[in-house]
Amino acid sequence: MIERTTGVILRCRPLTETSLIVEWLTPDLGRLSTVAKGARRPKSPFAGKLDLFYLADFSFQRSRRSQLHALREVNLREPHPVVRRDLACLQQASYCAALVEAATEPESPLPGVYRLICDLLETFGQRPVQCHTIFAFELRLLDELGLGPDLETTGLSAGARQILRMARQLDWSALPQLHPSPQQIAEINRFLRQFLAFHLGRVPASREAAVQS
Repeated sequence: MIERTTGVILRCRPLTETSLIVEWLTPDLGRLSTVAKGARRPKSPFAGKLDLFYLADFSFQRSRRSQLHALREVNLREPHPVVRRDLACLQQASYCAALVEAATEPESPLPGVYRLICDLLETFGQRPVQCHTIFAFELRLLDELGLGPDLETTGLSAGARQILRMARQLDWSALPQLHPSPQQIAEINRFLRQFLAFHLGRVPASREAAVQS
């Protein structure tokens, strides 16, 4: 049976000389892995439709033996070109995708996490790339997973707690209004890294480059 959904591509990697494994994040099916057979051929029907952080409608045929399904059709909706033009945006988006993969189970619907990734990608290019974009994403992802920290019971300074409260609540476009001091950035960075490591078991290695972007 052919199924249809919408998703953001979190990762693409070669499977064979001609085929790709494409990892999607969808609102209704969670993280989904598909095989795009022949996608690396020049005249493939998938040509120009499969790349990091592309948003697309797609169809697939579910495998009966594994969680690796056969990709059938892709209709590109939004390629998010800024992510590929700006190294800092790419570093931040790649870390956020890796964090979602580390924090979620395959094929478990999490529409809030999908919306979180979409909102992040849509605002790249509309605001400066700042470290507290990562802090805001981490907090909101933890909240979606039911793991969000109670900021009032932490050992954070009053100023750092206020920055995190606002990072949790502001629209993405309003995040540049935050102006944490270097000391607050270091304090928040250390707190969130340790919090993530405790609750998730590991933190993607790409976090350091994303925070320093």
